[in-house]
Amino acid sequence: MRGISYGLFGEPGEFVPHARALGAGLLRAYVFWSQVEPRPGEYDWTAVDALLAQLDGDEEVWLTVCSSSPWATKVPTDFLPPSPAHDPATYGRFARELVRRCAGRVHFWQCDNEPSNTGLLWAGTAEEYVGQLKVLHDGVKEVDPAALVVLGGCGYVVFSSEPGSEPRKFFDHLVSAGREHFDVFSVHLYGDPSAVPSYVDTAREMMAAYGEPKPIVAGEHGGPVPFEFPELEPVMQQAFLSAFADAPATQSTGELQERATQETPERAAMRALYARMAELPPRLQMFLDGCPPELDALRDRIGCRQLVVRTVLALASGIRRTAYWNLAPEVPGPVDPLQMMHLLFGKLPLLG
Repeated sequence: MRGISYGLFGEPGEFVPHARALGAGLLRAYVFWSQVEPRPGEYDWTAVDALLAQLDGDEEVWLTVCSSSPWATKVPTDFLPPSPAHDPATYGRFARELVRRCAGRVHFWQCDNEPSNTGLLWAGTAEEYVGQLKVLHDGVKEVDPAALVVLGGCGYVVFSSEPGSEPRKFFDHLVSAGREHFDVFSVHLYGDPSAVPSYVDTAREMMAAYGEPKPIVAGEHGGPVPFEFPELEPVMQQAFLSAFADAPATQSTGELQERATQETPERAAMRALYARMAELPPRLQMFLDGCPPELDALRDRIGCRQLVVRTVLALASGIRRTAYWNLAPEVPGPVDPLQMMHLLFGKLPLLG
């Protein structure tokens, strides 16, 4: 998994040879509507062509298509959150042009990602998501009938919630109302690695309630992350409340770059954590930049074990496609540790 922003915050660099050198046979990347069609009817294929140019035909390719647009969607932004298109026909034309440009070299097409993570990764309802899923599905099948359509990833917030909770109800609707519009169900295997079989069982049960279960792939997996450790919950909860007390409604590339130079509540909360690093629990320290070397090494050992355990348990559960999150840092250049996302995922990349 290359990450969420290929070619969005900088030039689309070369990454396929690095993934192939690690033994990867499946490559997953994102493409945003804002990248491909920045203005109505005006197409920019820079990022898409940069990816296609790296392929040799031996790999499987998975593109997650994010409906983020400054002009075509309910929430105007070029990055997050994706939202429903003002006009489904306009979205359909974009989707068909994108699939046609890829000329049969993309095997999996995904409609957005973790839509039940509302507000951040989808600014719409479950009903609106199903409507958009149908449009993407129809476009893919019209242009490249052999390609498979993937339902937006079912994540930790769904699997860790009780039946009847809002995230569960959201995905229940996707599976029941959208089952004719996807070929593959994607699970995200975060959290306690030993829970992987139960996550897969839950996914199959969700589908079985509305018909025959479809094949399952693991669109993301990785760890450790701080929320795996119950003893860290009080500190993490306090940090999140402080960081996102005044969170913006959107995250455009311009807004993010501007906030990187400001003392936002998020940066202030992260500074406060770093200021008392020595008194934090060791299992939280190991996620921070500049922690003691022995804690960095501990985190790396846990990460290596978890990569193996998650993969083996996924295979034992019948999954045959897994995508590790993630290959390399999202943005080239120096890492900014004063971001909550860095605390959660900053040490997961396999490469620098």
